[in-house]
Amino acid sequence: MFKIEIVKKEISLEELKKIAEKNYGDMVKAVVDIKQGIIAVGGEWHVDAEQVLLENGSRQTDLWGINLYPNGSLEKMIEYNSLINIRPREGNRRADIDLPEIREKISKIIFELIKQ
Repeated sequence: MFKIEIVKKEISLEELKKIAEKNYGDMVKAVVDIKQGIIAVGGEWHVDAEQVLLENGSRQTDLWGINLYPNGSLEKMIEYNSLINIRPREGNRRADIDLPEIREKISKIIFELIKQ
């Protein structure tokens, strides 16, 4: 079913593909802790992965939801969209992450932890 794994060290793109296959097939939901530089992957909803990270010491303000499509090109692998991203107080009013600095931090973490 929708198992959630915390990625703290490098994994291969093939490993991510296997995780995606166990979840939605070609996609896996993920939540990135931009302060700790870790990712929770898996879960039926982003809030599930968010909860796992909160239980492991993350702060909610550091957590951002994305979708990963490991079967496509690396440039198009990240979809910056999740309901947990709606944060008017922090300048993000939509499910898409509009803040360029947050997108940059997320992509840096993704490409540091997921290797081809």
